[in-house]
Amino acid sequence: MRDAGFRCIAPDLPGFGRSPKPPEIEWYTYDRLVEAAKGFVEELDLRDATFVVHDWGGPIGLRAAMELGDRVGRLVIMNTGVWTGRQRMSEAWQAFRDFVERTEDLPIGMLVRGGCKHDPGDDVIAQYDAPFASPAEKAGARALPLLIPTTEDAPGAAEGRRTIEALRDWPHPMLMLWAEEDPILPPKVGRAFAEAIGRPPPEPVADASHFLQEDAGERVGRRIAEWLTT
Repeated sequence: MRDAGFRCIAPDLPGFGRSPKPPEIEWYTYDRLVEAAKGFVEELDLRDATFVVHDWGGPIGLRAAMELGDRVGRLVIMNTGVWTGRQRMSEAWQAFRDFVERTEDLPIGMLVRGGCKHDPGDDVIAQYDAPFASPAEKAGARALPLLIPTTEDAPGAAEGRRTIEALRDWPHPMLMLWAEEDPILPPKVGRAFAEAIGRPPPEPVADASHFLQEDAGERVGRRIAEWLTT
């Protein structure tokens, strides 16, 4: 993307990267994370931005984009969605949620490695682990799965449904890319999400699993740059 001449900004959400990491899991709420994302865009006074979202970037970033108005001009959506409380959660997801809830020292790098089709290597995994010097600093990573609403009246569900409705009416360009071998959010999830927001099915990204930015980063970057210049 940068090689194509675009300005690229990669913010760290609270609890991740170099951002502050409150140790209380209860501190992390859907509303607070969305407000942090919106505040970042407003502080930099970004206009006509392209949001590129993946995984939790979807529920947070897509809602933020819909609430930011004309500050966002395009969306790139990759292996993510918006939780509404109506989605079906698999037994595998429930097992993962239970594991995260009871594991104070969450193995961040191991989870990333498990979500890649191709091993990114120890050096890359070490960079994922680096921001988390102690179990207390992993509260944000542990909190996110617990925030997914599993019933229609759960916190965040109504906001998710409003985001879906806003995306359906959103008039600006949108590119959807989906890793073909994602066991967490398989292609059928991408097709269903695209249909829900009135868009064509996602473009498949071959030979990639959930963390497609690791498995196919160069291909994904070239496709986004090509789309932005067309």
